[in-house]
Amino acid sequence: MQTLNVGAGRTDNEYKESQERHRQELREDSKSNANYFFYAAALAATSSGLFAVQINLLINTGVFDLLRLYGRRFGTDYPTVFYGTVVIWLVILCALGFAARKGHRWAFLVGLILYGADMVALLVTFSIWAFGVHGFFVFRWFQGQKALKNLEQVGI
Repeated sequence: MQTLNVGAGRTDNEYKESQERHRQELREDSKSNANYFFYAAALAATSSGLFAVQINLLINTGVFDLLRLYGRRFGTDYPTVFYGTVVIWLVILCALGFAARKGHRWAFLVGLILYGADMVALLVTFSIWAFGVHGFFVFRWFQGQKALKNLEQVGI
């Protein structure tokens, strides 16, 4: 039985198996965290009023709040602008989710930037609970990009 210096008495095959197990765990973590893009899209659709139920206490989007406050000057075009913004937001979140599930680290980084900017809008509108929910999503996406970064360092 041949041992390597790196594995405290592990054989070469045991070391390779543990490395492959570690890679698989990182891939699963990344995909699990990528699913939070789809959860965020569903919650954003719920807070926007696209569904019959609208919950604005814990679930809110800063862009939608700003449009509700300052978008009335669009006049009769307000519903078109508002729901157009909602659809664009949902498409972006879903596209980022698919890209992140394929293992693209940039998708997580774009999500971090996008939700970071939206968190500023939430602070402007004093939506503190929604700010906390956004913080949760930002944390999960940070974990996802970190898993992909570690996967690149370990080697695919």
